Amino acid sequence: MPLGVGFHELNILLVVLLLVFGAKRLPKMGRSLGKGMREFKEGVSGMEASVTEPQPSPPAEIPSTTSTPSASQMPITPVIAPERTRPSPPAASAR
Repeated sequence: MPLGVGFHELNILLVVLLLVFGAKRLPKMGRSLGKGMREFKEGVSGMEASVTEPQPSPPAEIPSTTSTPSASQMPITPVIAPERTRPSPPAASAR
């Protein structure tokens, strides 16, 4: 068997999974695991296809006709936090 896992180890693992998750949830978990693996495989193969195919260039930007300045043209104004004052120590009480 691959990875040095034998038949007896697989049986022990199956028994432990049955005890922990129960017979009703085990098939559902297997299906969801299969779906996840299938989606991952499709995503990876789709990513490989997008890497090999040239991507179309984005359309050219149309210059805006408004008079609002862009963020790079706006002046930067610093924000100054107010100074913190330390609280005065408590008054000494007379005994």
